[in-house]
Amino acid sequence: MIRVGVTGHSNLVPDCVDAVRDAIRAVLAAEGGSPLVGVTCLAPGADQLFAEVVLELGGQVEVVLPAMDYRDRMKEERRAAYDALLARAHVVSVLPNELSGRYAYVMANERMLASVDLLVAVWDGNPPDGRGGTADVVETARASGVPVAVVWPPGARRGQ
Repeated sequence: MIRVGVTGHSNLVPDCVDAVRDAIRAVLAAEGGSPLVGVTCLAPGADQLFAEVVLELGGQVEVVLPAMDYRDRMKEERRAAYDALLARAHVVSVLPNELSGRYAYVMANERMLASVDLLVAVWDGNPPDGRGGTADVVETARASGVPVAVVWPPGARRGQ
Protein backbone atom coordinates (compact mmCIF):
# COMPACT_ATOMS: atom_id res chain seq x y z
CA MET A 1 0.00 0.00 0.00
CA ILE A 2 1.21 3.51 -0.76
CA ARG A 3 -0.05 6.51 1.17
CA VAL A 4 0.11 9.79 -0.70
CA GLY A 5 -0.70 13.21 0.70
CA VAL A 6 -1.48 16.43 -1.10
CA THR A 7 -0.89 20.11 -0.72
CA GLY A 8 -1.71 22.71 -3.30
CA HIS A 9 -3.24 25.95 -4.28
CA SER A 10 -6.97 26.41 -3.80
CA ASN A 11 -7.27 29.19 -6.36
CA LEU A 12 -6.42 27.41 -9.62
CA VAL A 13 -7.96 29.11 -12.65
CA PRO A 14 -10.66 26.99 -14.31
CA ASP A 15 -8.91 26.67 -17.67
CA CYS A 16 -5.94 24.82 -16.11
CA VAL A 17 -7.89 22.33 -13.99
CA ASP A 18 -7.83 19.53 -16.59
CA ALA A 19 -4.05 19.85 -17.04
CA VAL A 20 -3.50 19.77 -13.28
CA ARG A 21 -5.81 16.76 -12.92
CA ASP A 22 -3.88 14.94 -15.67
CA ALA A 23 -0.55 15.74 -14.01
CA ILE A 24 -1.79 14.44 -10.64
CA ARG A 25 -3.06 11.30 -12.37
CA ALA A 26 0.37 10.77 -14.00
CA VAL A 27 2.17 11.01 -10.64
CA LEU A 28 -0.25 8.62 -8.92
CA ALA A 29 -0.33 6.17 -11.84
CA ALA A 30 3.49 6.04 -11.79
CA GLU A 31 3.23 4.55 -8.30
CA GLY A 32 1.30 1.66 -9.95
CA GLY A 33 0.41 -1.70 -8.53
CA SER A 34 0.10 -0.86 -4.85
CA PRO A 35 -3.24 -0.09 -3.27
CA LEU A 36 -3.48 3.70 -3.06
CA VAL A 37 -4.58 5.78 -0.09
CA GLY A 38 -4.83 9.52 -0.63
CA VAL A 39 -4.67 11.75 2.44
CA THR A 40 -6.20 15.21 2.09
CA CYS A 41 -7.96 18.06 3.88
CA LEU A 42 -10.36 18.34 0.90
CA ALA A 43 -9.74 22.05 0.46
CA PRO A 44 -11.14 23.46 -2.78
CA GLY A 45 -8.77 23.35 -5.73
CA ALA A 46 -5.78 20.99 -5.66
CA ASP A 47 -6.92 18.88 -2.69
CA GLN A 48 -10.28 18.09 -4.26
CA LEU A 49 -8.75 17.36 -7.68
CA PHE A 50 -6.35 14.98 -5.96
CA ALA A 51 -9.20 13.19 -4.13
CA GLU A 52 -11.15 12.83 -7.38
CA VAL A 53 -8.14 11.24 -9.10
CA VAL A 54 -7.44 8.90 -6.16
CA LEU A 55 -11.04 7.66 -6.30
CA GLU A 56 -10.95 7.38 -10.10
CA LEU A 57 -7.86 5.16 -9.80
CA GLY A 58 -9.66 2.90 -7.34
CA GLY A 59 -7.92 4.22 -4.25
CA GLN A 60 -9.27 5.21 -0.88
CA VAL A 61 -9.43 8.73 0.48
CA GLU A 62 -8.63 9.65 4.07
CA VAL A 63 -9.67 13.12 5.14
CA VAL A 64 -8.02 15.16 7.88
CA LEU A 65 -10.26 18.11 8.77
CA PRO A 66 -8.34 20.97 10.42
CA ALA A 67 -11.24 22.22 12.55
CA MET A 68 -14.88 21.73 13.35
CA ASP A 69 -15.91 24.84 11.39
CA TYR A 70 -13.91 23.87 8.27
CA ARG A 71 -16.93 23.31 6.00
CA ASP A 72 -18.73 26.39 7.29
CA ARG A 73 -15.77 28.57 6.32
CA MET A 74 -16.03 27.52 2.67
CA LYS A 75 -17.87 29.62 0.16
CA GLU A 76 -21.40 28.32 -0.33
CA GLU A 77 -20.78 27.40 -3.99
CA ARG A 78 -17.85 25.15 -3.00
CA ARG A 79 -19.69 23.06 -0.42
CA ALA A 80 -21.48 20.61 -2.76
CA ALA A 81 -18.22 19.30 -4.25
CA TYR A 82 -16.70 19.08 -0.77
CA ASP A 83 -19.74 17.22 0.59
CA ALA A 84 -19.73 14.74 -2.30
CA LEU A 85 -16.05 13.87 -1.78
CA LEU A 86 -16.38 13.73 2.00
CA ALA A 87 -19.22 11.23 1.60
CA ARG A 88 -16.88 8.97 -0.39
CA ALA A 89 -14.03 9.13 2.13
CA HIS A 90 -12.92 5.88 3.73
CA VAL A 91 -11.76 7.61 6.92
CA VAL A 92 -12.53 11.10 8.25
CA SER A 93 -10.78 12.57 11.26
CA VAL A 94 -11.44 16.01 12.72
CA LEU A 95 -8.66 17.68 14.65
CA PRO A 96 -9.60 19.14 18.05
CA ASN A 97 -9.74 22.75 16.84
CA GLU A 98 -12.99 24.65 16.92
CA LEU A 99 -11.84 27.31 14.45
CA SER A 100 -10.08 27.07 11.11
CA GLY A 101 -6.98 29.18 10.57
CA ARG A 102 -3.24 28.89 10.13
CA TYR A 103 -2.72 27.02 13.40
CA ALA A 104 -5.35 24.42 12.47
CA TYR A 105 -3.98 24.08 8.93
CA VAL A 106 -0.45 23.53 10.23
CA MET A 107 -1.76 20.81 12.56
CA ALA A 108 -3.66 19.13 9.73
CA ASN A 109 -0.64 19.24 7.44
CA GLU A 110 1.60 17.79 10.14
CA ARG A 111 -0.89 14.95 10.71
CA MET A 112 -1.05 14.26 6.97
CA LEU A 113 2.74 14.37 6.48
CA ALA A 114 3.32 11.99 9.39
CA SER A 115 1.21 9.35 7.67
CA VAL A 116 2.35 9.44 4.01
CA ASP A 117 5.08 7.97 1.84
CA LEU A 118 4.89 10.72 -0.80
CA LEU A 119 3.54 14.27 -1.06
CA VAL A 120 1.99 15.58 -4.26
CA ALA A 121 2.39 19.36 -4.31
CA VAL A 122 0.33 21.35 -6.79
CA TRP A 123 2.64 24.31 -6.38
CA ASP A 124 3.79 27.24 -8.48
CA GLY A 125 7.19 27.27 -6.77
CA ASN A 126 6.75 30.60 -5.00
CA PRO A 127 8.19 30.93 -1.47
CA PRO A 128 6.06 30.55 1.64
CA ASP A 129 3.77 33.39 2.64
CA GLY A 130 3.39 32.05 6.15
CA ARG A 131 2.78 28.83 8.00
CA GLY A 132 0.22 26.34 6.72
CA GLY A 133 0.35 27.24 3.04
CA THR A 134 1.51 25.11 0.12
CA ALA A 135 5.17 26.20 0.09
CA ASP A 136 5.41 25.75 3.86
CA VAL A 137 4.07 22.20 3.58
CA VAL A 138 6.61 21.42 0.83
CA GLU A 139 9.45 22.76 3.00
CA THR A 140 8.23 20.76 6.00
CA ALA A 141 7.93 17.57 3.94
CA ARG A 142 11.42 17.94 2.50
CA ALA A 143 12.89 18.70 5.92
CA SER A 144 11.29 15.58 7.37
CA GLY A 145 12.38 13.31 4.51
CA VAL A 146 9.01 12.88 2.79
CA PRO A 147 9.56 12.76 -0.99
CA VAL A 148 7.75 15.53 -2.88
CA ALA A 149 6.39 15.34 -6.43
CA VAL A 150 5.74 18.89 -7.63
CA VAL A 151 2.90 19.24 -10.11
CA TRP A 152 2.70 22.49 -12.07
CA PRO A 153 2.00 21.70 -15.72
CA PRO A 154 2.44 24.26 -18.52
CA GLY A 155 -0.47 26.68 -18.45
CA ALA A 156 -1.19 26.18 -14.75
CA ARG A 157 -2.12 29.46 -13.11
CA ARG A 158 -3.60 30.80 -9.92
CA GLY A 159 -6.46 33.25 -9.77
CA GLN A 160 -6.78 36.18 -7.43
